[in-house]
Amino acid sequence: MPINAEKLDSILQTFVSGTGGVQGAAVVTPDGLPLTSTLPGEMDEERVAAMSASLLSLGERIGLELLRGNIDRIFVEGDQGYGILTSCGEDAVFLVLASATAKQGIIMLQIKRVVEELKLMLL
Repeated sequence: MPINAEKLDSILQTFVSGTGGVQGAAVVTPDGLPLTSTLPGEMDEERVAAMSASLLSLGERIGLELLRGNIDRIFVEGDQGYGILTSCGEDAVFLVLASATAKQGIIMLQIKRVVEELKLMLL
């Protein structure tokens, strides 16, 4: 079944505009190729996609080596905000960028909801 790019874009736009504190998001392949994104203009979409896929892959390997099981998400926190990487099954990685003042609990709940929606689109 082909991926509906317009629907993916719509899901991402709705998530970013409807979740307080979210500054951008992207869905990328495990190979690091962008499928869709709403990243801030100064970010290089292809570079971000490649780094996101690499970081999630590395995190998954670390989780296995440290006997932590399957990794649910990777959380990167900096003084300007944070990034959250979540696997969307075998076919995609979901990246969320949020401000330092964003409500983390709300964002985590919204990520869980949208990841399930994205998984259905990527079957």
